[in-house]
Amino acid sequence: MPITPATAANSSSNGTGEAILLELVDEDGRTIGTAEKLAAHQAPGQLHRAFSVFLFDEQGRLLLQQRALGKYHSPGVWSNTCCGHPYPGEAPFAAAARRTYEELGVSPSLLAEAGTVRYNHPDPDSGLVEQEFNHLFVGMVQAPLRPDASEVGETAFVTAEELKERHEEGPFSAWFMTVLDAARPAIRELTGPSAGW
Repeated sequence: MPITPATAANSSSNGTGEAILLELVDEDGRTIGTAEKLAAHQAPGQLHRAFSVFLFDEQGRLLLQQRALGKYHSPGVWSNTCCGHPYPGEAPFAAAARRTYEELGVSPSLLAEAGTVRYNHPDPDSGLVEQEFNHLFVGMVQAPLRPDASEVGETAFVTAEELKERHEEGPFSAWFMTVLDAARPAIRELTGPSAGW
């Protein structure tokens, strides 16, 4: 994984145990400061930069992940391939590639920007709030997955029709449908009309 000033300064392997900082942004996505990760998610939430990744296999199936049960926010729910927050000063694209590798042990064979979406989603179970300016990415995965069990409970590749069935059964993350719907134009361009996205 490439080391940038942002990843070097924020690496969890540096042994300092310092708090993870997020970039606070205004409504146009301009950086206006930083906040500690948990504090940014406490009600009413502080608007911060985030990213969401949607990776597909060669059959046009979406890779879902079930968040590990040990996660403090939305444990055990299904969500998109990967999501997270850039470190302050880290480009969203670099953060998306980094976290995909950290969580799933794989680098996308293709990763492209798919726009942004702004949302405010409270999580009734934890009381935390996702107040995010989210950068969307779509791409392909062709290598075997090696998920980190502390981040990912399970993974599944699903067709558009299978996703509808799974979503009805739940549970999914509060932000999942918002980011999926915002990324759909880029997903359709990537997978083609026959995939049904």
